[in-house]
Amino acid sequence: MAPAPRRAEPRTGETTRQRAHDGLAAFGAVLTEQAVSLYAAAVLRIGYGLFYLTFLLREFPHRDEIWGPGSAWTPALARELFDQSGWASILTLSDSRAYFEACYAAALLTCALFVLGWRTRATSILFAAVVASFHARAIYMGDGGDNLVVLMAIYLMFTACGRRWSLDARRTRLRGLAADTGPLSAAPAAPNLWFGLGLARQMMSTVLHNCAMFVIAAQVCILYGCAGLYKVQGATWGNGTALHYVLNQGLFRPWPTLSLMVDSHPLLVAVACYMTVLLQVAFPFVLFSRFKYIVLAMLLGLHIGIAVIMGLPLFSAAMIIADAVFLPDRFYLFMARTSRTWTAGWSVWRRSRSLVAPGRSGSRRDVAVAHDAHDADVAA
Repeated sequence: MAPAPRRAEPRTGETTRQRAHDGLAAFGAVLTEQAVSLYAAAVLRIGYGLFYLTFLLREFPHRDEIWGPGSAWTPALARELFDQSGWASILTLSDSRAYFEACYAAALLTCALFVLGWRTRATSILFAAVVASFHARAIYMGDGGDNLVVLMAIYLMFTACGRRWSLDARRTRLRGLAADTGPLSAAPAAPNLWFGLGLARQMMSTVLHNCAMFVIAAQVCILYGCAGLYKVQGATWGNGTALHYVLNQGLFRPWPTLSLMVDSHPLLVAVACYMTVLLQVAFPFVLFSRFKYIVLAMLLGLHIGIAVIMGLPLFSAAMIIADAVFLPDRFYLFMARTSRTWTAGWSVWRRSRSLVAPGRSGSRRDVAVAHDAHDADVAA
């Protein structure tokens, strides 16, 4: 009997090309068909919106000295600088105090609407204009945190940051539409021009969102990596004494007693120096490993320490909000479910105490009804 013909095996080059083609096809599908990290984008929107709203409210008594016509850095000087640097600001369009007050009120309203997620496509553009205008008007009074907020405000214009935890998402849900697919989820019987344009618009929105989220993550990685590499080049970070000099700077000692107490432990200060450099340099390389959450938790502690010990709460808040982009949506969903469970449990506890309080006749049936309500709340 003649032997069965051998099956031709694909060549190595063809297999490699096929794998590359499959990988590109999968990447294209992820890029164009599904918006990623929608909850992380919502956290960035809420975080930076609250950040700037709080910042403007805190500086409300000093608004004229910082950004207004009464500032030492006059509108004329600002416009002269803009001619050289290319910046622009809506605050310098007029020297009128009434115009400045109207701009300030509009900025507060824009930040509040951005946090709530009302007409997010439009308010995100207005929010970016507000942040860039106030930053440019007093550009010499900012720090690294202000620069980061400006960049994030610009990036958020291209994201779908209003699809979750927003008034836009609530309005869409009330209309009976899926927040992540929009009104184009069901194709008509006969294709038409409007349906095709709608699909193209939805695809473009998804691509812009995914690319913007990637740019945000890359920006944070570059920030940490560059900061760590610059520290490595410094002699004081190499010998572990950099924080000692920082703790003895008058500008970074809001609590002198606390600074002296920390500085009295040189070994702790040296370990903190080395851990800071290690975390910042290693951060871009651990994002796809199981150590990501440990590093993010340590960075959270680092930024809290900077806010408390060095008196830089705005810078720390800007960095903490930026780190939220690396947490997956399942983390935020878990936190939301946990919050609802604790809220429902607290309400049941209060109702149970009211049923058995002195002067009231609470039966076991009433308590059982309260617990059933708790179960229904958790299930919802």
